[in-house]
Amino acid sequence: QVQLVESGGGSVQAGGSLRLSCVASGYIYSSYCMAWFRQAPGKEREGVAVILSRGSTSYADSVKGRFTISKDNAKNTLYLQMNSLKPEDTAMYYCAVTRYFCGSKSPDRYNYWGQGTQVTVSS
Repeated sequence: QVQLVESGGGSVQAGGSLRLSCVASGYIYSSYCMAWFRQAPGKEREGVAVILSRGSTSYADSVKGRFTISKDNAKNTLYLQMNSLKPEDTAMYYCAVTRYFCGSKSPDRYNYWGQGTQVTVSS
């Protein structure tokens, strides 16, 4: 089992920045991959950023150039640096782990989820 705990959410004005963290514990194999998702009220959960086991990354078009995903393997911690935030970034943000589908942005491919951290961006 893998446990994930997110933190770092909050309320900011448009143009501001936040850094989300996700601490992972449990049986985490080096082949597992992690990602950040978000879900706004009334919308489907969407993949925001993924990071592969070798460190390559991929982003949703809506956040490219503004968000950066990174990982500290020694601390088993995943990060999402969010800059130039927009009101449309307002959502609950989740980190997730997939055992077999590294690089996927489909929520169905992920096996473990955190409880989420709320990000609210005001205009």
